[in-house]
Amino acid sequence: MTATAPPTKPAASASETVVSAVKPPPDLDVLFPGRYLSVTSYKRDGTGISTPMWFVCDAKRLFAFTDLHSAKIKRIRRNPHVMVASCRPWGKLRREPLSGRAEVLTDTADLERVRKLLVARYKISYRVVMSLYRLGRRTRGKQSIADGAALAITLD
Repeated sequence: MTATAPPTKPAASASETVVSAVKPPPDLDVLFPGRYLSVTSYKRDGTGISTPMWFVCDAKRLFAFTDLHSAKIKRIRRNPHVMVASCRPWGKLRREPLSGRAEVLTDTADLERVRKLLVARYKISYRVVMSLYRLGRRTRGKQSIADGAALAITLD
């Protein structure tokens, strides 16, 4: 009795395409509907502090604008890991949080780009809120405009 070799798969021809295992980037507009983003940053002891923020996104990252000297900036500089989720204005989550990494942007060109995106998205609301913010700072004896920073958040 002669032994036969098991059947083998035919070799792939040069005209066949290879499917890549790289998954496409998530659609941020679908993952984060609404006008507010809950950003959870972490204290030294690991306690999470959530802050609802206005946000915008491009195809790759989420952006939010804040004061350069805020506590969240200090926490993010120490530990860039954040959890983000779409939320209501008072912070109640609309979806499950997703893990991400935040980067603090302070370059004038980056800040201006984020500001323009926020004005385009929130229109009059953004202008009114920022006017009230500046007025409140003046009445407390501070500069009318705080040093700004933008958070650029990339999902893990």
